[in-house]
Amino acid sequence: MHATPIRRCARLTLQGPARILPTSMTADARGDRFRHSYTKDKRDLVTRLRRIEGQARGIQRLVDEEAYCLDVLQQVEALTAAADQVALLLLEDHIDGCLAHAIETGEGQPYVDEVMAVVRRTMGRRAPRRPTAS
Repeated sequence: MHATPIRRCARLTLQGPARILPTSMTADARGDRFRHSYTKDKRDLVTRLRRIEGQARGIQRLVDEEAYCLDVLQQVEALTAAADQVALLLLEDHIDGCLAHAIETGEGQPYVDEVMAVVRRTMGRRAPRRPTAS
């Protein structure tokens, strides 16, 4: 029995790269299996997301019970910080896996542009600082 190779982080977008991953990273000719780089942290991510889900239910309960405004806001801040940690972990895994592979294969710029667009949106900044060379 041989190990089945897997694809990692092939993101197909209309304006993005078509396919940069070598065929050795696909499971079969149809490419049925796909693994994102974050799967190595899946257990941690799911745990964090379940905790966030519990925090959201707690905030809903506070609102239902008409709790003091600042108590509710404090819990919203805790939920936001937890969500930020999930986002950072996902971003780190994407950079370490998908983006690193794209750069190694000489197809990095579209992936860098995509990551930067997401980071800009997250930070509330829409336009790139400078145009990137394609």
